Amino acid sequence: MTQFDLTVANRGSHAALLPVILIATSINEARPTPVINLKYEDTALLNEGDKAILQLSTAGKSVFGTIPAIQELCTHFPYLVGKDATVENEWISQLDNLTTLDFKALDPLLQKLDTHLLLRSFIAGYALSTADIALWGALRGNRVAAGALKKGSLVNLTRWYRFLEELCPWTTVAIEALNAAAKESKAAKSKAGASYDIALLNTDNGVVTRFPPEPSGYLHIGHAKAAMLNDYFAHEKYNGTLLLRFDDTNPSNEKQEFQDAIVEDLALMGIKPNKVSYTSDYFDELYAYCIEMIKTGHAYADDTDKETMAAQRMDGIPSARRELSPEESLARLEEMKSSTPEGLRWCIRAKISPDDKNKALRDPVIYRCNPHPHHRTGTKWKIYPTYDFACPVVDSMEGVTHALRTIEYRDRNPQYQWMLDALKLRHVQVWDFARMNFIRTLLSKRKLTKLVESGVVWGWDDPRFPTIRGIRRRGMTIPALREFILKQGPSRTITLFDWALIWATNKKYIDPVAPRHTAIVTQDVVKVIITNAPATFTEEKPRHAKNAAVGMKTVTFASNVLMEQVDAKSYKQDEEITLMNWGNAFVRKITADANGTITHLELELNPQGDVKKTEKKVTWLAETPDMVPVELVDFDYLLKKDSLSEDDVLEDVLNYDTEHRESALADSNVAQFKEGDIMQFDRKGFYRCDRAATPGSPAVFFNIPTGKAK
Repeated sequence: MTQFDLTVANRGSHAALLPVILIATSINEARPTPVINLKYEDTALLNEGDKAILQLSTAGKSVFGTIPAIQELCTHFPYLVGKDATVENEWISQLDNLTTLDFKALDPLLQKLDTHLLLRSFIAGYALSTADIALWGALRGNRVAAGALKKGSLVNLTRWYRFLEELCPWTTVAIEALNAAAKESKAAKSKAGASYDIALLNTDNGVVTRFPPEPSGYLHIGHAKAAMLNDYFAHEKYNGTLLLRFDDTNPSNEKQEFQDAIVEDLALMGIKPNKVSYTSDYFDELYAYCIEMIKTGHAYADDTDKETMAAQRMDGIPSARRELSPEESLARLEEMKSSTPEGLRWCIRAKISPDDKNKALRDPVIYRCNPHPHHRTGTKWKIYPTYDFACPVVDSMEGVTHALRTIEYRDRNPQYQWMLDALKLRHVQVWDFARMNFIRTLLSKRKLTKLVESGVVWGWDDPRFPTIRGIRRRGMTIPALREFILKQGPSRTITLFDWALIWATNKKYIDPVAPRHTAIVTQDVVKVIITNAPATFTEEKPRHAKNAAVGMKTVTFASNVLMEQVDAKSYKQDEEITLMNWGNAFVRKITADANGTITHLELELNPQGDVKKTEKKVTWLAETPDMVPVELVDFDYLLKKDSLSEDDVLEDVLNYDTEHRESALADSNVAQFKEGDIMQFDRKGFYRCDRAATPGSPAVFFNIPTGKAK
């Protein structure tokens, strides 16, 4: 009986784990059955996006990844391989693509598979094969794919999927194994993270949560927490529904660009709402509710100017228009709707209290004029509901059961309930959780917009920005972001986080798989001659010393090499040093100019030298025509203060020296890197490729923080 150890990260994708379990459990009793021992480790493996790197080990051999694990099982049990190996391998090669939670990326592959199965009962040939088992497992383990199959539009794929489910008893065994694995993973997560056992009521009757962003900017890390928690309670904690509703009630600030970006960023984070809607879908209903509020004496029209109204609300002074009759208020509302000069002066306010201790209850505005065209409804409307009015009403109308939102809205919770009571609408339970604040970081969309529009940053995806696109561009992985946020949970404790914490989490994911390469800073670069070096030659070396799956790189060895000034200045005459990935050498000659800058060195290789006994392990680069010019970029915080007070003027606390660039030369392998790739330059740190090398232009790499102080 063959035994295998299958190791998966605690937060690894079970969509990748399931096919391997299915292959193992599908072998019938008449043939040898492998025993798979599941293990969970937190640091050894990477879950990048939705692709979990698994490690399958047996008899001293290890392979990484879902596809190699399946291929290894088939090596030990050849009867798993079908007769049409070409077609089988073609579809097995798509397994990693089937684990994505981005429906836009997943749908073309599902359509292709549906077409392939038009006249087929099995993926390859006329009998069950590994391709059927593996693809079924990948689809079953992916909640987005499973949801698409439930809709029934993929007729052939759904037929095949259900046929296998009925044909093969191993599906039950595999799903039980998967559920057990999921429970173990969640248990491990609960020990390390926050508690999700909060006092949500009536969950047995169904849970519907919502994420209601305003399309007036890009999602930032604070929005990500709200989206992930609503997704977690809807899809993981309970078998419920998540609504994505765009709060598009302020046409002056909203754009289709922002709306599209929000959808894309949510998909990138693996958040798949069950329904997408817009507050603008309900403008007719909201207008009717506003009229009802006025008629029942719960609202009135007011033309008090903005500054006076703010002062009166602060001091608890009622508006002079508070006792306006419903008929006159309705007439003013009609003027507002027509956007007449008179109408533009007025707004509609809820008639709650002029002097309640909770200032959110002091007659808030529920409708105001805005003649600016709306990006969805055009010029149909000239008046729009405020968030305070629209949110509770539409929550109730759309069937939301639990409104999970940040604690900054706590004072508005009584106002939220008052709106529902005034209109006799179904109640919604509200739960507050603490927003995530980070040192030296702006999370105000208004202030972020100001920095973009004034040119202080490059755009919404600037790597110094806390937007999802910004931190992704800096080198944050989605699994690290999800882990960090979900660890905080729905706690109400307000904390000011240091970015070092989340970047340290990110390092756990990139360190095991980031290839290692060499770059030498060109400022005051030192030319080195190795007097006893052989003729120029190359060797294939592992790109990662601890992970063979990362692949190989070509290292060039030559008598003429380059070193950095900071290293050369530290050498003493005849000192023995270690050239990383080569061996030891003696420093035989040091040449400096009048300023003390080292210009040349002569080294003598010492093949018998012990690398454990040298103090200095240094990087070097063979001086060859195929060296790749690169630009290494590091960034500082945009703010000079850890947190801002109300008295701070933004321009006074901005750090205008945040971008630091160094020109360097890298080994020839770096020419293969494309935008988005993550790697490590030895002794410099981790980097994300922001621009690939092109003729005449260097590759650009952004330094990825690791949580350690420099």
